[in-house]
Amino acid sequence: MTIKTFYCNPYRECTYIVEVNRQFRTGAVKTGESGNRKECIIIDPGMYGEKEEQRVLDYLQEQQLTPIAVLITHAHPDHICGIECLQKLYPNLPKIDWKYSTQREPPTIELGGLVFRIIPTPGHKEDSVCYYFENEKTLFTGDTLFQESIGRTDLPGGDMGTLIRSLETLKKLPDDTQVYPGHGYPTTIGHEKEFNPYL
Repeated sequence: MTIKTFYCNPYRECTYIVEVNRQFRTGAVKTGESGNRKECIIIDPGMYGEKEEQRVLDYLQEQQLTPIAVLITHAHPDHICGIECLQKLYPNLPKIDWKYSTQREPPTIELGGLVFRIIPTPGHKEDSVCYYFENEKTLFTGDTLFQESIGRTDLPGGDMGTLIRSLETLKKLPDDTQVYPGHGYPTTIGHEKEFNPYL
């Protein structure tokens, strides 16, 4: 798993490009040659404006990456403002969000050889979820958990008590789980248990 981070929009939201392991051969072009293309998952496309959109699209092209899904941690505008751009270029691109977590048992999903679990984590917003890639020991938390902090709860749909209960769920993950938040820089569950006052 290779993760590329783009800091987008005025809120420096983290848009993640996650390269998956599976590769496939593209069909022959006019030259008669075929080449390897790789697949990726895009998490929280927060690109704001043409410049940021082009920066992400250039990276996909340079790395020969084909998006196979978009994962949304929650529907605040700074986390989804780039999704329209992606849907225009990739009209059949599936979107995974909180609706998948409303099932009685949130599903485990496989995409391109990567398996992940949806963890409902309301509190910052009622539709907040995290994506846990257990085999890779990686967790994408959106605005639920930051490095030594948490998401605000004073916006519509926020509730501190609910968020604290969601954090109790995340505390049960292994200490060496890498945390990729919706803003700021990566951390680990172990670090947050030691230094984050909310955990």
